[in-house]
Amino acid sequence: MHRATIVFLLLLLLFIPYGYCSPQRDNQLPGIAPGDEPAVPPQVQKEMEKKANLQRQTDLKRDTEKLLKLSTELKEYVDKTNENVLSLEVFKKADEIEKLAHSVKVKMRGD
Repeated sequence: MHRATIVFLLLLLLFIPYGYCSPQRDNQLPGIAPGDEPAVPPQVQKEMEKKANLQRQTDLKRDTEKLLKLSTELKEYVDKTNENVLSLEVFKKADEIEKLAHSVKVKMRGD
């Protein structure tokens, strides 16, 4: 292709209105306006919330068990070091604990 043709096509793509490419537009059902989606029955909603809470509780238990294991490993690493030397493993383990603790905190909030 010629350089001018490429530039023209690029400019054409830049000026296509965003609404024509919007994924929200593609997901709409014909005859149903946004916000008019059928409501989930209260019983189904309650059941979905209950399942989500059970899954969150299971995840919290798993993550807190892992936190305990990691913190025990961290203590073992620290006990093996002296005042002049800290192992790279100590920093890696502490970073892993920090990330997991943050994840647990977010799950506890239910976000």
